[in-house]
Amino acid sequence: MESSSQARIALLACSVFEKEIPLVIKHHGSLERVHTRFFEMGLHDQPDILRQTLQDEIDALDELDGIGAIVLAYGLCGCGTTGLHSKKHTLIIPRAHDCITVFLGSKNRFSEHQSRCPGCMYYTPGWNRGRRVPGPDKLKAMRRELSPKFDAEDVDFLIESEQQAWSMHDTATYIDLGTNDADDEAQYAENCAQWLGWKFERLQGDPGLLRDLLTGPWPEDRFQTILPGHQLAHSADLSVMKSLPHGAKS
Repeated sequence: MESSSQARIALLACSVFEKEIPLVIKHHGSLERVHTRFFEMGLHDQPDILRQTLQDEIDALDELDGIGAIVLAYGLCGCGTTGLHSKKHTLIIPRAHDCITVFLGSKNRFSEHQSRCPGCMYYTPGWNRGRRVPGPDKLKAMRRELSPKFDAEDVDFLIESEQQAWSMHDTATYIDLGTNDADDEAQYAENCAQWLGWKFERLQGDPGLLRDLLTGPWPEDRFQTILPGHQLAHSADLSVMKSLPHGAKS
């Protein structure tokens, strides 16, 4: 789908991009945005709630005129975006399983890096701020969140299970898109790596996919277009996602 200089977009974005999106707009501009809203990254933990939250926002936007497209700064995100649809507007979303593809600029680069570093865990400013990356602060945050809900033994078990999951990884990879806190956040990721006994690498990100989401055009090899009356669906091939008539089963 090609954009035009007159396109007006509504932007729905995960807060993991809260610093990167303004930076991309500063350097590259964007189509006219008539609506921008960031959503809590913790919604990824509950895909059904993520889907309903975004759908409620899309439904509200369907009451408005003058929107050329609703662009989503998301990927499939554990299928939390599958099923999204609009009765009135076109939806645009990057062909990505998750936000790391967006930080790296393409699903091909993400796949190539994963092949070179299968044990990598990715760190970004947003994930760091949310204390959602492996490290001592994540365990402290888990204990604060879980203690009011579970007995002490159950809390210990859940935290130990989390740490066991981390044992599948061996490298903390910080993705740098040039935010003003990049050095501090890279240092945070390196400190986590030292605490975990992992290797550390600082990887230059690529803003191209995020830039083109905001500026267009939206070629089909990099973006999925969902026309009114259709819905986003997962595709079990290299295209990552597809569009189906609303209500159809994948």
